[in-house]
Amino acid sequence: MASNTASKVLNFGAGPAKLPEEVLLEVQKELVHYGTTQISIMEMSHRTAEYMKLNDDAQQAVRDLLNIPKNYKILFMQGGGTGLFAAVALNLISETGTADYIVTGAWSAKAAKEAAKYGKVNLVVPKTDNYVDIPDPSTWNLDPNASYVYYCANETVHGVEFPYIPDTKGIPLVSDMSSNILSREVDVSKFGVIFAGAQKNIGPPGVTLVIVREDLLGKAATICPTVLDFTIMAKDNSIHNTPPTFSIYVMSRVFEWIRRNGGLKGMEARAIEKSHLIYDIIDNSNGFYSCPVKSAARSRMNVPFRIGGAQGNEALEKEFLNGAQKRGMLQLKGHRSVGGIRASLYNAVSLEDVKILAQYMTEFCNQHNK
Repeated sequence: MASNTASKVLNFGAGPAKLPEEVLLEVQKELVHYGTTQISIMEMSHRTAEYMKLNDDAQQAVRDLLNIPKNYKILFMQGGGTGLFAAVALNLISETGTADYIVTGAWSAKAAKEAAKYGKVNLVVPKTDNYVDIPDPSTWNLDPNASYVYYCANETVHGVEFPYIPDTKGIPLVSDMSSNILSREVDVSKFGVIFAGAQKNIGPPGVTLVIVREDLLGKAATICPTVLDFTIMAKDNSIHNTPPTFSIYVMSRVFEWIRRNGGLKGMEARAIEKSHLIYDIIDNSNGFYSCPVKSAARSRMNVPFRIGGAQGNEALEKEFLNGAQKRGMLQLKGHRSVGGIRASLYNAVSLEDVKILAQYMTEFCNQHNK
């Protein structure tokens, strides 16, 4: 196996995750002086005409990319995905006092637990700690009285991704798309609310993208904090209070980068090619590598796997991670709750990066699987 250290660092982190180098260089160039303002975006008042234009342009860019209908508001909020776990319930659950949660991994489980503070939560699928699949919709226990149905489109910890949009029989659908937003085309009109913490696939930490259908505004519980109230944030164009201006600025540059690189069709094509490279090595390794997730629910964004059998061989996994580190491949360790290895293949991770990881996996398997 080659022992020379890689000249380029390859970041496979699950979040905060890799940003396009092209975008980072743009940010670096503008960091001290934004446009013609002679000051940094980090120093600029959010009430200036320059910032408000940036805010509006960022909204329009994501509206164009996702083909978001006119009857949806685009919000830039704070609190990350965890903040939105509460915000979704505080804005919507009081309509009937109950909500449906399709729990298929760690993040949807946490969202359901948070929502239970504000109303009744109905678990649509049987409770489990073994998240390896999406139960068939024919087995779901949907409540026709629910205020909304919630699911996580891509579970970063367990590597479970929905390949379809759930049919909720007319009940507003809410989706956490934090880790696969803008990686595939999606029909926004089928959703009541979509949200995504930027730090996994579209920007740095600090801002959460929220897309909310207008008819769902005005329903917040009286206890909902102002900063989490969709209606107030929509009315004030996400500038009710000081927004995370720098994070929004970088995210706007990522939107433009996606547009320059084929839009969602381009991102999806690359996501399919990148993920197939890794899954094919896993599936053709005669059990040396194993992915616990059923093939129909495997994530294109987060590929978890074990080395040396389904339960994993800790010594081999440690050796694999050490070897990867020496070759410049960073943040491949699996989530602390499940262990093993996890390769996150977000939009900013190039096909060339993934080919280097695939080559290393093949070499490592050939050396140890004798």
